[in-house]
Amino acid sequence: MRPPDDHPPVAAPKIGLLLINLGTPDRPERGAVRVYLKQFLSDPRVIEIPRLVWQPILRAIILNSRPRKSAHAYRQVWTDQGSPLAAITRRQAEALAGSFGEQVIVDHAMRYGRPAIAERIDALREQGCDRILLAPLYPQYCAATTATANDEAFRHLAGLRWQPAVRTLPPYHDDPAYIAALKAQIEEDLAALDFNPQAIVASFHGMPERTLRLGDPYHCHCQKTARLLGETLGRELTVAFQSRFGRARWLGPATEDVLAGLAGKSVTRIAIVAPGFSADCLETLEELAIRGRKTFLDAGGTHFAYLPCLNDGVPGIEMLRNIVGRELEGWLGK
Repeated sequence: MRPPDDHPPVAAPKIGLLLINLGTPDRPERGAVRVYLKQFLSDPRVIEIPRLVWQPILRAIILNSRPRKSAHAYRQVWTDQGSPLAAITRRQAEALAGSFGEQVIVDHAMRYGRPAIAERIDALREQGCDRILLAPLYPQYCAATTATANDEAFRHLAGLRWQPAVRTLPPYHDDPAYIAALKAQIEEDLAALDFNPQAIVASFHGMPERTLRLGDPYHCHCQKTARLLGETLGRELTVAFQSRFGRARWLGPATEDVLAGLAGKSVTRIAIVAPGFSADCLETLEELAIRGRKTFLDAGGTHFAYLPCLNDGVPGIEMLRNIVGRELEGWLGK
């Protein structure tokens, strides 16, 4: 039916695909890092301590000491394009643009920092998207990553009178397409090394141990990813967990302990991968590739290689096209 001549312009219906990652400060400087950490560490999904107890500690201690140290770490990995995480996530979105036809608009956002989730949801709606697939780029589900990204989107949607239809990307820790992409990337990177690793360490981001007892499936998802990846590579992987924070017991074993322990057992050549990260970031490039290398070599190792994340390489982008395409089925062509 033809609308009246005085009817406001109506954009043709579109589908939005919003890739979501963790976030990053705008600059590798103390002030910008402080703003970022304040938002990140104020999230009750991340710090599960009563606000009245945690906020005084955060404001009086953490935000007065940690930003300087974190800014130094960011400066070691910062690029001409800015934060590696921001640059890679942007390139992932650009690589997926056009993959599903003109009907689908691909965008990206960060849970903390910019571009903000609410801002990009509004941008997609302004382009006529009446259906949006939220795609947190976390293979293994965790309340502190996947859930909080969805929470932030739902909070914004709750204030809209005219909401788009929404789907969320499920975790893909055991998806054959994801395991195959990891295998292809790792085998290509191993073939380029000038040594043969005696061991491969799979380092996942750590979480407090209590999250496992409370029912978070993250630990199980990480273990399954490592098992399936080891099976397809034909060699067992050594699982470890990095990025411990605070005094609580965390999932283990700790990556730094594993690296030092392997060297102490006469394992002198290793490669390390980070299958829980969809894009290289501070935790992989500074914590693993720089500090992890030093830990291993100082303990007696001789050869160390950090193998990059899937990033915007061919295996990773093909994997995203595969799993995102499945989630868009039923919407495409309508």
